[in-house]
Amino acid sequence: MDLRLLRIRFLFDSPATELSFYRDRGRSAPSDAFFLPRILNSTSRNRPQLMGLLTFSLNVTLDGCVDHQEAVADDETHAFFTRLMDQCGAMLWGRVTYEMMESYWPAVARGDEAAPAAIREWAVKLEAKPKFVVSSTRTYFPWTNSQQLVGDLATAVRKLKAATPAGVLLGSGMLATELDRLDLIDEYHFVVHPRITGHGPKLYESGLPDTRRLSLVSAKPFENGAVAMHYRRAN
Repeated sequence: MDLRLLRIRFLFDSPATELSFYRDRGRSAPSDAFFLPRILNSTSRNRPQLMGLLTFSLNVTLDGCVDHQEAVADDETHAFFTRLMDQCGAMLWGRVTYEMMESYWPAVARGDEAAPAAIREWAVKLEAKPKFVVSSTRTYFPWTNSQQLVGDLATAVRKLKAATPAGVLLGSGMLATELDRLDLIDEYHFVVHPRITGHGPKLYESGLPDTRRLSLVSAKPFENGAVAMHYRRAN
């Protein structure tokens, strides 16, 4: 291990804090990340397991539309989401989002659908990533590495976060509303596209019980005019 990284890690109080350090600098955590805090805490078997972050990420237009067909779907956008997916340990979707993804991306990963290199890279990595689905109407999810998240929603998501120290990437708008009502979302990555659609569906369309106050971590403009906004829940 690089001794400079070893010294830095003594500043971290949890794996989630360490992961945020690398995320904020646009880097993937090294393969040995999270080991030092666990070693330091291993003296007590009764300590609660540290949770990974739940990050909500979505494309959104200037007027709040989250229709995936309205996003600027170019190589730069796909490369951004591929890097974001690389930094997490699992994906979390609702059934509708799962079925939309399942209908196209496995074929791209297999090479059955023609696609540019950046899009194929996303598809291949998504194929390998663990994918969890929340659904009350479907129990069979045949796509590779997919499974249903069962039981009470809040309990199941907390268990998933605890079992995934690299973090969970949430990509469903309706499910995000439910999880935000439960105070389970830690960070937000929105790619804001330079479009005004005049139609829905809208972000948080069904509302929240109160206003979410966020702290800006970073803002990165794309050449296509979109801006990647990274926010964290304010204290």
